Amino acid sequence: MNVKQAILAFSQSEKIKAGIIGVTHALELLPGIPDRNRKGAESMARVFISVMLRDVHLSKKVTGESSWQEVEKNIDLALVMLDSGVAHESSYHLTRALSSVTDIGQRSMTVLKSKGLL
Repeated sequence: MNVKQAILAFSQSEKIKAGIIGVTHALELLPGIPDRNRKGAESMARVFISVMLRDVHLSKKVTGESSWQEVEKNIDLALVMLDSGVAHESSYHLTRALSSVTDIGQRSMTVLKSKGLL
């Protein structure tokens, strides 16, 4: 990973981590939402997950890092769980995606540190 890729990977990883954490918290609140409002809340979660997925696609493209594929796979699975009516299962896949994104961020930070940029 070169410096430009490391900067982009680090930046994207921080943004995507924040999104994953936010959506995961929102999904944990779903069981407490009244039935008449739950579909709307699930739709909002679906939108946020889709936006994160687009950010992952962008990250994969601009950094050339194949590690983003694991993130993409787990966010896709979270979306499938939400669409299948088992939203509580989405958190598991989002947690796995968060772990992968954290690894990418750490690797990019290591590159930046080695170049004396951090």
